[in-house]
Amino acid sequence: MLLYQLPDDILYLVLSYLDCKSLSRLSQVCKKIHNFANRDAVWRSIARECINTGMTRQGTDMYPQIPLKDRVRVSQNWRRGHHRKEVLLKWKTNLLPWIQLDRDVLYLSQAADIGAYHLRMEGGRIRRPAAVYSGHQEDVCRFVLTDTHLISAGGDGKIIAHHRWGCQWVELCGHGQEVNCVDSQGGVIVSGSRDRTARVWTLSSEQLGGCLHTIPMLDRVWSVAISPSQSSFVTGTACCENSTPLRIWDTERGQLVTCLGGQFRHGAGVLDVAFESPALLLSCGHDTYIRYWDLRTSARNCVMQWEEPHDCALYCIQSDGNHMIASGSSYYGVVRLWDKRHTRCLQDYSSISLPPFGLAGERKQIRGIKPCPPPMARQDSGCW
Repeated sequence: MLLYQLPDDILYLVLSYLDCKSLSRLSQVCKKIHNFANRDAVWRSIARECINTGMTRQGTDMYPQIPLKDRVRVSQNWRRGHHRKEVLLKWKTNLLPWIQLDRDVLYLSQAADIGAYHLRMEGGRIRRPAAVYSGHQEDVCRFVLTDTHLISAGGDGKIIAHHRWGCQWVELCGHGQEVNCVDSQGGVIVSGSRDRTARVWTLSSEQLGGCLHTIPMLDRVWSVAISPSQSSFVTGTACCENSTPLRIWDTERGQLVTCLGGQFRHGAGVLDVAFESPALLLSCGHDTYIRYWDLRTSARNCVMQWEEPHDCALYCIQSDGNHMIASGSSYYGVVRLWDKRHTRCLQDYSSISLPPFGLAGERKQIRGIKPCPPPMARQDSGCW
């Protein structure tokens, strides 16, 4: 009996023992095996072990429209550091932007405005934004996208919720100083400010823009993130007072649930936090560490941590929901790629070229990497 004449379940079992190279070579044997070996079911287990393939730890496929075989191939580029480098946009060097990629649209904050730029797969310089969201009197500190709104926090102490597909916008006022962070899920907005408060707002039509809770904090709030379950949120503070910088709060009641960690140094502020699931959380900040928290275990210690090799602050963090972490640092605009299964970083990407002969160059900070796009949108096609 020939290989392709085996029953499907037996053939699946045989192919499950092959790695991506062997499976790719086998698919060139004949047309029948090629068609069978290209099925997503054959590549699913391999994709779950690769970085940034769109497969989460729970097995959810985030990009079912892209064949898994193609995503596994592109994943090799992430692991090996193969990429195409080109300048898409330029802006003033004294501006520190926050960025977010939604499919093929890049949202970029520049001073008091946020521009939406359509990316082209063939590359090339982007000249003008397709849309501009304005309203702040000072620089935008951070913004977040939902299905219907773009919500921005500014240095003027305001939060503005723009409707993404119309001209309507709502201004939320309540903070006394600049709003450093904001997050939104399920019609709820959580914000944190230099005025040492965190606020919970609603986007429901009955109480549009109403403040549900004002939570006094002991320190300046640098980061917030709402849990995917929407029942709680986490705040990260500057850690300049005698209090734990990472705290989890109940969204509905505005009450403290638990504190995370107990070994933070004075001034080790938490600059970014990101939930992977209701129980898994990533944090980073001034103490140069990426920390991985499992809320089902002890809240006192993180389950894993990685140290920035150049001892510089980490400003932002993002995960693919499985093995990959991307972090942005203050060291010459370096973005590092991490594999959770390894202690050292996998790759690093510098957005700035150093001057010749080691002359002192301008140090720039990365202010946003949110979220990781579908793998086909970032890397070249690659090869095995």
